[in-house]
Order: sequence, then C-alpha cells, then structure tokens
Amino acid sequence: MPISPFSVASLLLTPTANGYPLGTATGFVYMDDQRPFLITNWHVVAGRHRITGQPIHSSGATPDAIAIRHLEDRAVQTSVDSVTQWRDLIEPLFDDESNPLWLEHPRFGRRVDVIALPLTQTSGIQLVPYSDELMTETMRAGVSDWVNILGFPFGIAGGGSFAVWTKGGIATEMDVDFEGLPCFLIDSRTRPGQSGSPVIAYSPGGMTAMASGNTINIKNAMANLLGVYSGRISTESDLGHVWKAKALREILAKGVKGNGKLNPSP
Repeated sequence: MPISPFSVASLLLTPTANGYPLGTATGFVYMDDQRPFLITNWHVVAGRHRITGQPIHSSGATPDAIAIRHLEDRAVQTSVDSVTQWRDLIEPLFDDESNPLWLEHPRFGRRVDVIALPLTQTSGIQLVPYSDELMTETMRAGVSDWVNILGFPFGIAGGGSFAVWTKGGIATEMDVDFEGLPCFLIDSRTRPGQSGSPVIAYSPGGMTAMASGNTINIKNAMANLLGVYSGRISTESDLGHVWKAKALREILAKGVKGNGKLNPSP
C-alpha cells in the first residue's frame, strides 16, 4: 500500500546546545514563494517558556542549532521498502551576532507559539512540503470533529522516521480565537515531542463532510492544514493549543525577525 505523504512531511527535530541534544520535537516544511521554511514552535527553537521566558531544559541550556531529519533525495515514496533513507541536517538558530534567524508573528510575537525558520541546508534531501493548497478550508472542521496530529511523541517514530498519527477532537469554536489569540483547543492525549506537529483535517477517501455542508464521495485522500500544535494547557489536562493556519499565513507574509530579548511577555 502506498505511504501517505503526510507521514513523511512531519520531521523529527532535535534542538541542540553546543552539539548536546536538549530533547525532541516536530516540525514540517512550508514553501513560500519557492523558499522553504521550517515551521515549528517558538518554545522549541528558543528553549524557553513562551510566557515566562524561563529555560525549559533542566540544565538551563537553550538551543543554538536544530537537527532536522529529512528524507534523502534518492528515496521514492511508493512503498515501505523504498522510503528508508534519512539524513540529519543542522540548521543554525542565530546569526554571528546572536540574533535569532527565525520569523515570529508580526503582532503577537512569541505569544503565538509558531515560528518560520528559513532553511539553508537542503542539499541531498527531498523536501515534502505543505502548500497553500492545503491551507484552503474545504473539509468540515468544527467542534467535535476529529483531527490528526502528526508528530513524534517522546521522539518515537512510526517505523523508520515516519510520523505517528494521533487523533483528537476540536474542543473550542473554530471561529472564535481562544484567549484573544489565533488559537483553538483540541482534546487529545498528546505528549512531549509532538510540539510543532501539523494538525490536519483528513479523509482517506469515501464519503467526506465538506465545509459547504455537503457530503461528497471522494476517490483519493484529502487533507486541510488547520494549524500547528504546541502542547497541553497544563500537565493535568488533555486539552492542547493549536495555532491557526491564519497565524502561519501572517508569519510568512509579514513575520518579524525573532526577538532576542527573552524577558517575560507583558
């Protein structure tokens, strides 16, 4: 059976400090005007809590680079046996003057826990990017509908370096911004390592509910990118934040360079 391209599109990330791994996370590539960007969370690349600014790792270390596990370009996405080669490439997170290289939200900054990092290391790999087409809202996605979170819980892959698919239910109204930010909540048993995962509405084919209110019979798989997952609201809850696709659009269109001042947010 052919492999879903979405299983390959999610990328295993390892933030590092002086080459020392600080944990794992998830990201994906988005093409904007033919330029590839890594999309993940602010707290993944900064290594700090987005509100308090405090380091997340127990050592107090914060990352200066990030290792991205890509599919090698000689692999062909047609069967399990042929998609087995992966390559880790290192992207710096700061320039020579210690300024962040990523783009943040133009209005809310790191309060929107999503960044876009321009990729500089693309030789020898095959990019499987998300695109504007998947940002088009065609499938039904509202309260109680199921979504998929494609990432790497605890750094675990679904064989090779394929993403693990986790289901969740949309828990808040999609047309209302949670806490005044471009965010909605899902109810899903996500775990560390899934931060930065794409959240998609997905149908493998067959009868599919559409945003128009119609139900149609589709031949091939269909998906819409709804947003970027960034973790649960607390360790005692299965409710988690998803930053809406519109926030990603705003970062790519008008994003500002990351702020090196890591004081608590106002």
